[in-house]
Amino acid sequence: MGKVETIIKSEIVRLAKREMRKATAPLRRDVRILKGVVSQLRKTVLNLERFVSLQRKEWEKKPPLEAAPEEVETSRLSPRLIRSLRERLGLSQRDFARLTGVTPLAVYQWETGVFKPKKEKKGVLVALRKLGRRDVRKLLEEKKAMETQKRAPGAKGGRKKKTIKK
Repeated sequence: MGKVETIIKSEIVRLAKREMRKATAPLRRDVRILKGVVSQLRKTVLNLERFVSLQRKEWEKKPPLEAAPEEVETSRLSPRLIRSLRERLGLSQRDFARLTGVTPLAVYQWETGVFKPKKEKKGVLVALRKLGRRDVRKLLEEKKAMETQKRAPGAKGGRKKKTIKK
């Protein structure tokens, strides 16, 4: 009786393997297709990362808002003119400060006449005079994007909330 038993067992094993192959064949095909898709996506991401790094280098090479030294020397910037420039461009003091590379307090002090802008900042202000609202908004968006990229990934800014222990 042992021979019949082994024959039945081997037949069951053979049929089980056959059924498993039938069930897994479409899955293997899908896995192979998905591996190809993932490979293409990796290549695309790599190319995009290269492009972004080249664009970033190109953007960093571009000088920030600057004006000719002669133009800076001859220009006059009163507190009223600085304020009207900011309002004409439709910017808040915070955004204006971000564009010029100073703090919002410095912008406030320029507008109230407490301090005058230094030479390099005066050049930026003279350059801003030549731009329109669209150009300034575009520059501001680029600056914000660069600032968010410089932050550490995963790190959130701001204060931590205090937890109350019970």
